[in-house]
Amino acid sequence: MSGGRLKNYVDGRLIEPQSGEYLDNFDPATGEVYSYVPDSDERDVEQAVAAADRAFGEWSHTPVAERSRILLRIADLIEANGERLARAECVDTGKPLTLARTLDIPRAAANFRFFATAIVHFHSESHMTDDVALNYTLRQPRGVCGLISPWNLPLYLLTWKIAPALACGNTAVAKPSEITPMTAYLLATLCQEAGLRAGVLNIVHGRGASAGDALVRHPAVRTLSFTGGTATGAAIARTAAPMFKKLALELGGKNPNIVFADAPMQEAVGQSVRAAFSNQGQVCLSGSRLFVERSAYATFLTDLVAKTRALRVGDPLEPQTDQGAVVSKAHHEKILRYIELAREEGGRILCGGRAATDLPARCRSGYFVEPTVIADLPPQCRVNQEEIFGPVVAVMPFDSEDAVVEWANSTNYGLAASVWTKDLERAHRLAERIASGTVWINCWLVRDLRVPFGGMKSSGVGREGGLEALRFFTEPKNVCVKMKL
Repeated sequence: MSGGRLKNYVDGRLIEPQSGEYLDNFDPATGEVYSYVPDSDERDVEQAVAAADRAFGEWSHTPVAERSRILLRIADLIEANGERLARAECVDTGKPLTLARTLDIPRAAANFRFFATAIVHFHSESHMTDDVALNYTLRQPRGVCGLISPWNLPLYLLTWKIAPALACGNTAVAKPSEITPMTAYLLATLCQEAGLRAGVLNIVHGRGASAGDALVRHPAVRTLSFTGGTATGAAIARTAAPMFKKLALELGGKNPNIVFADAPMQEAVGQSVRAAFSNQGQVCLSGSRLFVERSAYATFLTDLVAKTRALRVGDPLEPQTDQGAVVSKAHHEKILRYIELAREEGGRILCGGRAATDLPARCRSGYFVEPTVIADLPPQCRVNQEEIFGPVVAVMPFDSEDAVVEWANSTNYGLAASVWTKDLERAHRLAERIASGTVWINCWLVRDLRVPFGGMKSSGVGREGGLEALRFFTEPKNVCVKMKL
């Protein structure tokens, strides 16, 4: 598959970067360049912000029903072009084509469809102050929004930001990851086909240090939504705070997956494998720390290793593949360094633990890592404290509820957790005690678009999703009307 030279989407047109410079875009499964990404800079961002600013007045006053209609049309086009988008995402990210078909692309369409209909039913508050006055809250669009999305779920998470921002009447400049730009580029063509007005959505490709930083710093961008690494999120916050920008940061995770001896074991083992290795472990919600009650530990570990060894690593385009490539050569090397560190920290590699080599000919220069299960690591070691973001899970036995809660909360992160038990009193207790923005009970990655989403501690600030997203992308204004003159 050859993607050619991609273009920015500015003021309704597909245009080249002003510098004329491009970045190589690699297919992780082959290690070969397959397209070229605009290496945009502050000039491209300035052009995009100006277009969004010009479009804001008309778009913000467009009737809600019309905004909804256009966003629903985009959802329809995503679904109609699902196979093309899935293949583009597969080649861009290295993930299995089956995963892109069944998760990423349907969820991208669902994001547009959900917020297109939610905005029609969204309501605000009113309060009668005795017999003196009526107070009501207007929620108005904020203006130009800067939306920065990551590489692991590129279309899924980009649309998670674009759909509510546009539904609320804002205009936007989006900066997708330069590592996985193809589906964002294709989304731009679908927006043109859907009849989205020029300037309402602009997509500027490029590196975070140039295009991303320029977007964060731009004084006309008063609202920023970022999903990505914690270090980058901290840098954005340092820039945005003195400028009083409204900010949502969805950052990293080092998520605990807790299995009690009374859990539904067959399902717990299967879902623990899924939580650890879906998308090659490149999911911020990945269950990368697995705690199992000691009385069930040996049997659980045997079954976990067996199911992990059964995962098929191979060409992402083949339907039988369970595990594709990780996203880049640099990330491949990082994951392998952490596996070596686990050995140094006393970990016992039960399966995996190396680069995958039993691959078809076209993938032998790709970036593949065997799904890896590690035992005997202490909770405070680096491998159990730092986000690896790869197909690596560390498994530890625990003896008491208090001990496992302490271990679960021992990292700087607080994004998500899973608890497996048939004891619902215990489940509710742990849900309250675990410091995570989401706690799943007897499941993993069951998502309802109506609920708020975000993390605690170093996993971020702010909430997106459902009504929280509609509130985030609007500015509340109180109006107080005296009842008697």
